[in-house]
Amino acid sequence: MARDDGAGTVVIAFVLGAITGAAVALLMAPTSGEETRRMLADRAREGRERASEAARQAREFASRQRDTISSAIDRGRDAYQQARGGTAGPGPATGGGEAL
Repeated sequence: MARDDGAGTVVIAFVLGAITGAAVALLMAPTSGEETRRMLADRAREGRERASEAARQAREFASRQRDTISSAIDRGRDAYQQARGGTAGPGPATGGGEAL
């Protein structure tokens, strides 16, 4: 359990250091507050646009992969049915018995 407490302390120290560093950077920046806010807003908008584009690309990729996998499963099912001597194609397989 002592390890968990140490990890929590490290995380808190890291977060506090990041906040302190950001505050010092903003205070020491050579631009005015208005310019800094505008720059931060522009960067936030760019980040949001990039994230949106990345999400769109991820959805398209997932859709293509789903279609590819579905097609591969269908082809595998057809090949299996052909190997068993059944019929391949749309619809359920009819089984392997002969009529007497």
